[in-house]
Amino acid sequence: MRDARDIDDARQFDGGLDRSRGSRVGQDGGRRDEQSRDHRDVASRDLDLPRGQERELIRVRDRTYELNGPQSRTLANIGAFRVVRTEDLRDPSDPGDRGLRYLRDEGLIRTVSLGGRTRDVVVLTREGRDVLEARRLPHASESRQAFYDGLRKPREVRHDAALYRAYRRAAERLRNQGADVRRVVLDYELKREYQTFLQEGNRYQPGSDGRPRRDDEEVERWARDHHLPYFDDQVHFPDVRIEYDDRDGHHRVEDIEVVTPNYRGAHGASAARSGFTCYFLASSGGPGRGETRYPKGTEEFL
Repeated sequence: MRDARDIDDARQFDGGLDRSRGSRVGQDGGRRDEQSRDHRDVASRDLDLPRGQERELIRVRDRTYELNGPQSRTLANIGAFRVVRTEDLRDPSDPGDRGLRYLRDEGLIRTVSLGGRTRDVVVLTREGRDVLEARRLPHASESRQAFYDGLRKPREVRHDAALYRAYRRAAERLRNQGADVRRVVLDYELKREYQTFLQEGNRYQPGSDGRPRRDDEEVERWARDHHLPYFDDQVHFPDVRIEYDDRDGHHRVEDIEVVTPNYRGAHGASAARSGFTCYFLASSGGPGRGETRYPKGTEEFL
């Protein structure tokens, strides 16, 4: 029987909203090979790291590491999503998880045990993030993939650790439609850009009280320009955004929300209204489980 905390399927509600941002020629001049369209390689596509099965020497500052392609991919995926379940990183060709153990022994990742029935998760160490930042290719300055280290929100780790699994489902579907996934953007990055916009008028004002000087029309325009929903007098952010080129070369985005049993009331209604592709993370059971109410349009899959 599958674990009730798993994301076992996904259904879109109002997820067909077109958030096209026009045409864009890829950094490779429009050529898209099968490797670039593999959802597992998206985070590492603009990194100068090994791609093959053999380990190669990588020097970063005063440290030298030996990494192979699967380990490079794992390191980049952990960094892109901040926290990932160990089970979601397992490689069928490495049944003993030797790659994960090696990265941990080298001090590039660390395991966080959540206790109980919840499986372990992994995060980057500062050294792990340094490897990724130091190995960026020169052309990777535009729309760079962001990387994170450490555990930022321990109370939300079960939710955040599900983002990579939801991304895999969405990215595989997009790939089957002929899309080329370019990068993923977590809500941290979108919210940071939003705060920069709000505070722009205070940047060179020493006596500023720090309050945003943006009216509702400006905020709504910013949201529209960034293809984010604006309603109830606020901008709504997805958990993760997938940027991709469709089969015709148009640059588009798909926004994903991982819905948990805590989505009640106004929060649940906002998730249903957002137009995001919602993936349902089933509860772990317990008293009152059958009374939990979810946003309209979501379904539970155990």
